Amino acid sequence: MTSVVVQRAHERAHLNYGWLTSRHSFPFAGNFDHAAYAHGLLLVNNDDIVQAGSGFDTHQHLDTEIVTWVLNGSLVHQDSAGHTGEIHRGLAQRMSAGTGILHSERNDTRRADGTRHTEPVHVVQMWIPPDESGITPSYQELDVNTELDAGGLITLASGMPAHRDHSAITLHNKFAALHVARLDIGQTITLPDAPYVHAYIPQGSVTVEGVDTLSTGDSLRLKETGGHRVTAAEPAEVLIWEMHAGLRPHLVR
Repeated sequence: MTSVVVQRAHERAHLNYGWLTSRHSFPFAGNFDHAAYAHGLLLVNNDDIVQAGSGFDTHQHLDTEIVTWVLNGSLVHQDSAGHTGEIHRGLAQRMSAGTGILHSERNDTRRADGTRHTEPVHVVQMWIPPDESGITPSYQELDVNTELDAGGLITLASGMPAHRDHSAITLHNKFAALHVARLDIGQTITLPDAPYVHAYIPQGSVTVEGVDTLSTGDSLRLKETGGHRVTAAEPAEVLIWEMHAGLRPHLVR
């Protein structure tokens, strides 16, 4: 059945721990059944602001595809498979937890070039399940700032066969793709037409054809529909999940 649901920023869960301000599009903190609240394959869409010198200490994940997108600042990643990286604005990161991985993410006060800073980092983290459990943990990142500055919708991460030749990052789920756009006023993109679409506005404001205006922190959940034109009412970024299947619960860990 076709459905169009707008989730406003004030409707999302809001947590403030001092060092971390977090807004959740889906229930996250505590013992939640992620599958029960998911939209399509999307389990988690967290919008976090982490103060300098703080971060997420070492913790474990299993059988999860985690995509991290930084809006401002930088975040340092380290994991038990030996992967390290400093993620910055316009650089996408994918970590596949697979059989199990430990990792930490911190807003270190010293950057990779040796300079110090006190700025918070603003980051969106998104989770989907893989389409097969028990894969080998892996890590991938790519800077797409040049492509974004050229305008249009960029395929940021995908496991779909149609995107294998030009996808920035490989997802271990052949039913999902993540797209991103950085729009100036008046620029327009078109949402995918798929069984499930999730569009999130982490910055700025856009109008969605036939729906409404979406501002910072708002999201749109589409089921069995798509093709809507999205036009920037002010400079904006848009993160769009295109999903051609729902959850297989036994893969959600």
